[in-house]
Amino acid sequence: MKTTDVIVVGAGPVGLMLAGELRLGGADVTVYDRLPAPTEESRALGFNRRTAESLDQRGLLPRLGAFRWGPMGHFGGVRFDLGLLDEDHSGVLGLSQTRTEQALDAWLAELGVPVRRGHEVSALRETADAVVVSLAGPDGHREETARYVVGCDGAGSTVRALAGIPTVDWEPTRGMYTAEITGVAPRPRPIGERLPGGRMVVCTPLGEGRCRVVVHDPDLPARPRPGALTFGEVADAWRRLTGESIHDARCLWLWASGNSSALAQEYRRGRVLLAGDAAHEIPPLAAWGLSAGLQDAVNLGWKLAATVRGRAPEGLLDTYHGERHPVGRQLIRNARAAAKLYLGDEAMDPVREVVGELLTHKDAAEQVAGVVSGLGIRYDLAKGDHPLLGRRMPPETTVTLADGVRVRVAELLRTGRGLLLTAADADEAVARAADGHADRVDVVTGDWNSAPHAPLDAVLVRPDGYVAWTSPGTADDLADALDRWFGGRAPQSAGR
Repeated sequence: MKTTDVIVVGAGPVGLMLAGELRLGGADVTVYDRLPAPTEESRALGFNRRTAESLDQRGLLPRLGAFRWGPMGHFGGVRFDLGLLDEDHSGVLGLSQTRTEQALDAWLAELGVPVRRGHEVSALRETADAVVVSLAGPDGHREETARYVVGCDGAGSTVRALAGIPTVDWEPTRGMYTAEITGVAPRPRPIGERLPGGRMVVCTPLGEGRCRVVVHDPDLPARPRPGALTFGEVADAWRRLTGESIHDARCLWLWASGNSSALAQEYRRGRVLLAGDAAHEIPPLAAWGLSAGLQDAVNLGWKLAATVRGRAPEGLLDTYHGERHPVGRQLIRNARAAAKLYLGDEAMDPVREVVGELLTHKDAAEQVAGVVSGLGIRYDLAKGDHPLLGRRMPPETTVTLADGVRVRVAELLRTGRGLLLTAADADEAVARAADGHADRVDVVTGDWNSAPHAPLDAVLVRPDGYVAWTSPGTADDLADALDRWFGGRAPQSAGR
C-alpha cells in the first residue's frame, strides 16, 4: 500500500491552507472531509490583518474577490481608532468563509492536491513509522497510510479523540442563535446592539438582499442539541428582543451554539497533529478562531513538509506546539475577556468606560490592536534585542533590486521557502553563509527601508514570514540560525 506523506482531515479553510503549505514544501498530501460537498454556511465573515498578510505572501489575497478593510478596531465591542497606530492593523470584513474556501480549493487544484469528500475517519492506528487511517466513504470502508496525520476537523475533533489527546475545557454558560436570511431587511446592527440583562442582537447586511442575524441571550440553551433549532425559534427570539418580525424571511442556514472553550493539551502526539478549532475551540467572536487556525496552518506547513522530506533539523516539528500552543492559550483568555465586555450586563458598564478611556492612549491601543490583528505575536526564535526578531517581517517592505525593479517582501515569500535579504553593501560572508541552503532559502540582494525599526543590512525570514535572524550579527550566528530552522548544509555545498 502506498504511503502518503501527510493526510489532512478536514477541508475547511484551515485544512485547505495547510495542504497548500505542505505541497509548496514538497510534501505529498491528501485532504479528506466527511461532508459530501463544501458547506454553504459562512460562519466567519473575514479574518484579521496577520492572516490577510499570510494569504498575501502566497498570492492568494487577490483570489478572494471584493471585500473591505475594517477602519475601526474594537475589543469586546469597545472601539478604538486604528489611526492612532504606526502600522495598519485593519482586518478583512464582508468576506464569507465560503469564498475563502473556494479560493483555497482552486489553489489546491492548481497544486495538484486531491480533496476527497464524503470520507469520515473512524479509526487511527499508529505504527513505528506511519499512521493507518480507517475511512468510511462512498465506496465503503478502507484504510490509507500516511507518515503523519493532521486533524483540522473542528471543535469536537474526531482525530483528537482517536489520538487520545486531552483538552482543558471551559464549560458553556449561555447560548446563541445565528441565521442567514433573505427577503426581509431588519435594521442593521453590525457590531451589535446591547440590550438589558446581558442580551444582544446583531444584524450584518451581506449584500444581494441577504443579512445575518445573531441572538445572544443568557436564557438560550448553553448546550443546544445539534440540528434541533428551527427558524421559527430564531424569529421568535428576535421579535421578543427587538420587536421586529423576521418570520417571513427565507432562511438560508441556521446554527445554535454555546460559549464553551477547549484547548488541546498537546498540538502534537507522535505522528498526529492538530490545527484550528481541533486544537483551540472558542465561541464565535470576530473570526478570531478562523484567523488563529489559518496561522496554525502557515506555522506548521513548512515544518512538517521539511520533516517528511528529510531535511528538518532535530526538534523542528516540536516548535509547532512550542510556538502555537501559547498563542492558543492566550486566544482563549482574550476571547473570554472580550466576551465578558461584549455580552456582560449593565454591571460591566464601568469596566467598558475604563477600557474605552485606556484605548484612547496609543500604547494601550497598540497592545490591544496587536491582540486583535495578530501583529503582536512574537516567537522566541533567536538571541538578540532587535525589535523585529521573532516578529513577522512587514510584508509591505519594498526591496529595490540591482536592476531597479521594486518588489514587496510578500512577493518574495510566494515560493514558501526561506528568505535571506541582504543589502548591497552587506558583509559578503553573510550572503555566503546561505550557500549550503540554496535548495531551501532564497538569497535576495537589494535596498529596503526597514522603518519603523532599526536599520538592517541583512535579515533571515522563515517561510511563514517571521524573522529568525537580523544584523548586526556575525556570519557564524546566521549559519547557526540557518541550521536551526532549515537543517544542515546540502551535501554538494559542504566545504565551500
